[in-house]
Amino acid sequence: MPIKLEIVTPEASIFSDEVDSVVLPGYDGEIGVLPAHAPLVTTLQVGELRYTKAGKTTELAVGEGLVEVTGSTTRVLTDMAVNTDEIDEKSVEEALERAKKSLENLKPGEHQEEVAAVMAMIQRSTAQLHLKRKRKTI
Repeated sequence: MPIKLEIVTPEASIFSDEVDSVVLPGYDGEIGVLPAHAPLVTTLQVGELRYTKAGKTTELAVGEGLVEVTGSTTRVLTDMAVNTDEIDEKSVEEALERAKKSLENLKPGEHQEEVAAVMAMIQRSTAQLHLKRKRKTI
C-alpha cells in the first residue's frame, strides 16, 4: 500500500506521486513515514528529503516548511526543493560566499530580519552542496 507524496514550493508543484516511504528532516531529526502513518503536522527543517519508489531512492535538498501526514498522504510545503541534477555547485558556492560576506558586514543587534534572511540562504546553500557533494566519487 503506497503513500501519496506531494511536494510544493511557492513556484510550482515539484512532485506528486505514490511512493513506498519518505524520510524528512524534522526539528528533532529525521522523520520516517510509511503507509498508515499516524496523522502528524510538523515543521520541515533545511536538509535532505528522501523517498523510495519501486526500490529506487530519490533525494532532494529542501528548505524550511511544513509537513502534513495523514494515513495515506504526505504533503510537503517548502520554500525550496531541488534534486542533485538541478544543483549548479559553482553557483551555489558563490551564493554561499556572498551570504557569508553579507553576514560579516551586518552589525550585531541590528537588521534582525536581514540577518535571518542571510542565515536562511546559508542553510539552503549548505544543504544543496551537501547533497551534491555526497554523490561524487573519488
